Amino acid sequence: MKAALWEIETFDYHAGGEPFRIVPALPFLIEGSTAIERREHAKVGDADNIRKLLVNEPRGHADMYGGFVVPPNDPGAHFGALFWHREGFSTVCGHGTMALGTWAVRSGLVRAPDDGETDVVIDAPSGRVTARVRMIDGKVGDVAFHNVPSYVVDRDIEVKTADFGRLRVDLAWSGALYASLPAASAGLEVTPSNLAKVVAAGHQVAAGLVNHSAAHHPADTRLEGVFGTIFHEPMKQKGAGLAQRNVSVFADGQVDRSPSGSGTAARVALLSDSGELAEGEVLDHYSIIDSHFTARVVDRVTGPDGGLVVEVSGRAFPVGEGKFTLDADDELGLGFVLR
Repeated sequence: MKAALWEIETFDYHAGGEPFRIVPALPFLIEGSTAIERREHAKVGDADNIRKLLVNEPRGHADMYGGFVVPPNDPGAHFGALFWHREGFSTVCGHGTMALGTWAVRSGLVRAPDDGETDVVIDAPSGRVTARVRMIDGKVGDVAFHNVPSYVVDRDIEVKTADFGRLRVDLAWSGALYASLPAASAGLEVTPSNLAKVVAAGHQVAAGLVNHSAAHHPADTRLEGVFGTIFHEPMKQKGAGLAQRNVSVFADGQVDRSPSGSGTAARVALLSDSGELAEGEVLDHYSIIDSHFTARVVDRVTGPDGGLVVEVSGRAFPVGEGKFTLDADDELGLGFVLR
């Protein structure tokens, strides 16, 4: 029997129920000096084949998410990350940043005190992000994702869909471009029983925005395109702040089980801009499975790359460790996706 082509070590986590498969080391270096350059090179060749191997069945599933740990852009970060999913490589991943920060501290890659906060600084393709890990009695408590600046791109864009009529969406940038709309406007509720319709609506909204001028990044074509569609609905909130439930349909029809890290940042940008989320207030954000993140604005950045620095807080947990192989005699090769 021929030897295995690869043996890939992974550490699997989840944040808010959304999986994140961490690959701490690849058997080769991905070309490029920055995360965004490496993302471009990773789209072809062995890096993309390993992505497919880890996403596809029988080793993964249609809604798998993960990331490669790569060198940082410069000594100002602990490491870089290339985030991937079924369709390819994303520009940012909030729940993945939470998972990576937790993993980095738990593994000892980044040293942390038994009590207090430690920043794990990560270079993502969309920019430098931080996972602020809070330690309590030697254990990881919550982790706060500090995103790149988020801002409103456009509002009230009409999108024609085949099955849901004419919908109106708002666009916000949060390291990736998200379209947001009330679930009720598409005749939907954010519940698991509506999942098939939610996925169909997300597909149709994203398709309807492909050629829209607002979907083009003003400075870097590598960052353009609508990554996800967020359907949201109000929830009752006790006291100050705001509570909403949402579901994000991203990439090629994948469904975020978490409230979405970067998607939550996009929602905060829109809600702050409209005045629905007052300065200093917290957004309690729930997912389609009722997992929970909180989010708030922690800073405002001026200038051409300015916007709101949003902190999204939650928890990430390890779910397993593994070594995935591809045997040279395996006729299924890199695997398959049924859905």
